[in-house]
Amino acid sequence: MPYQQPLENKSSPRIANDTTQIFRTLRNIDLNLLTIFEAVYVHKGIVNAAKVLNITPSAISQSIQKLRGLFPDPLFIRKGQGVTPTVYATHLHEYISQGLESILGALDLTGSYDKQRILTIGTPPSIGALVMPTVYQAIKASFPQILVRNIAVIDTRSELGQFQTDMIIDSHTHNVPALYSHTLFRDPLVLVCRHGHPVLQQPVTLCALKTYEYTLLTPDGNGHSSLYKRIHEMLPDKQVSFSSYNLFTIASLIGGSDLLGIMPRKLFALYRQCWPLACIDFAPIQQEEVEFSLHYNKLSLRDPLLQGVIDVIRQVF
Repeated sequence: MPYQQPLENKSSPRIANDTTQIFRTLRNIDLNLLTIFEAVYVHKGIVNAAKVLNITPSAISQSIQKLRGLFPDPLFIRKGQGVTPTVYATHLHEYISQGLESILGALDLTGSYDKQRILTIGTPPSIGALVMPTVYQAIKASFPQILVRNIAVIDTRSELGQFQTDMIIDSHTHNVPALYSHTLFRDPLVLVCRHGHPVLQQPVTLCALKTYEYTLLTPDGNGHSSLYKRIHEMLPDKQVSFSSYNLFTIASLIGGSDLLGIMPRKLFALYRQCWPLACIDFAPIQQEEVEFSLHYNKLSLRDPLLQGVIDVIRQVF
C-alpha cells in the first residue's frame, strides 16, 4: 500500500497563534487577583472577602486597584456598608465562574477574540420599542458576539455614574460632567386623537381644541420643562383629565376615548399600528421637536468594544 501523506491541518497555525496569545495573557496577569475579585463579588464587600481569604482589607483594596488598572472599568462601587458590582464586573464574574477557558475570553481587552459580551442599554419603554430594533440590528451586524440586554431607565445619572448600565437612550437632557451625550435624531410632535373623533369633523381652531380633555405624559426629571411650558402657552386652557408615565398607556386610552394627546411623530406612527389613532393637523404643535439622545459615561471610552458600539449606534441614526 503506497504511503499516504496526512491531510494538512489548515487550522493548526491559528490554534498555535491562539495558544501563544493565551500564554502571553496569563504571563501578564496575576491570577490571584481573580480569586480576590470573585471573593469580593460573591460576598459583596471588601471586609467579608478579607475574612474569607484570611487577609487584610487593605490587601483586598490594593488588589482591586490593580484589577482596575487591567480592566477599563471600576468593577465595584461603594454602596452602604458594602460594594455593588458594575455591569462590566457582572460580565467578568460570569466568565470566571465558568472556568479557565471562559476567564481567558473575559480577559480579552482589545476585541481581538469573538467572545460573548453582555451589553446593557437602558431606555424608557416607549423609546425602547422605537429605537431598539434599529440598535440591535446595527450592533449584531458589527459585533455578532454581543448579547444585548435592554433595561428600564430609573435614574440616568446614578445608573451611568455607577456603571450599572453601559449606555442609555432617552429624550432627556442630562447636564452631568461625567457623561457624554449625542443627539441621535429629532422628531416633531403631533396632536393625536382616535379615528372618527368629533374634532376631525370641523376646522381645527384653538377654540375647538379647548373643548376637549387631554392626556399628559409625566416623565421623570426636568428634561422637558421648557417644552411643556411652550405647549401650555399654545393650549393655555386645556383640561388634563389623565396623566401617566407610560406613553403606551396614553396611546391605548386615546384610541378608545375622546381624549386628545401629544406625542412624537415616530411614536405615533408606531402606535397607530396597534390602536385606531389619527393625527390632528395643528401647526403650532408640529413645529416643536423632541431630541432622542445617546448617553454614556466618559470612562466608557476606555473600553474599545464599547467605543466601537457607540460609534455604530451614532452612525446608524
